[in-house]
Amino acid sequence: MSKWSILFFFLLVPLSGFSQIRDTVPYHYENYSSSVIDSLPHVFLKEIIIYPSQSTWSPRQIRQYTTLERKVRKVYPMAKVAALKVAEYNRIYSNFKTERERKAYVKQAEKELFKDFEGEIRHMTMSEGRILIKLIDRETSQTSFEIIKEFKGGFNAFFWQTVAKIFGHDLKAEYDAKNEDQMIEYIVMQIDMGYIQ
Repeated sequence: MSKWSILFFFLLVPLSGFSQIRDTVPYHYENYSSSVIDSLPHVFLKEIIIYPSQSTWSPRQIRQYTTLERKVRKVYPMAKVAALKVAEYNRIYSNFKTERERKAYVKQAEKELFKDFEGEIRHMTMSEGRILIKLIDRETSQTSFEIIKEFKGGFNAFFWQTVAKIFGHDLKAEYDAKNEDQMIEYIVMQIDMGYIQ
């Protein structure tokens, strides 16, 4: 046997035996997971989102970004609390049997929310209010209009939508992470990863 045929034999035998594995064999590492399918390793990495470098921004763009970041840092914690409260209220609200019990509960929840957030909301700028409405939609997967309609009914939702429109807001505004709200999403992700305090 020549040295080439021996080398070929040693390369072929492990590959033919390895290719018999048909099932996925998962491996989990700290930052990614991988598997072996038909002798081909697959690695599943976390999504990486790339944004333009701030070094290429004009001074005006940097000022706009800094202002937006300050506003998002202020209202994002409120949106997260709102999401937790809405989930809690939904869970409790659905357990009531009568409409009277539901109305009493909603009244109590309203009082609690006003007590906790009235001061902060009263001192919000209009643009912070718009960002909060968008972030509530992001966190709850429901617009503010839908949340009010669910708990208080269609008439109340319509009333508050009319009031919001007078002040330049839209309770039906949906969060658009890929287009209109792309920079807000970038800031939120930075906050979630701990890059922004």
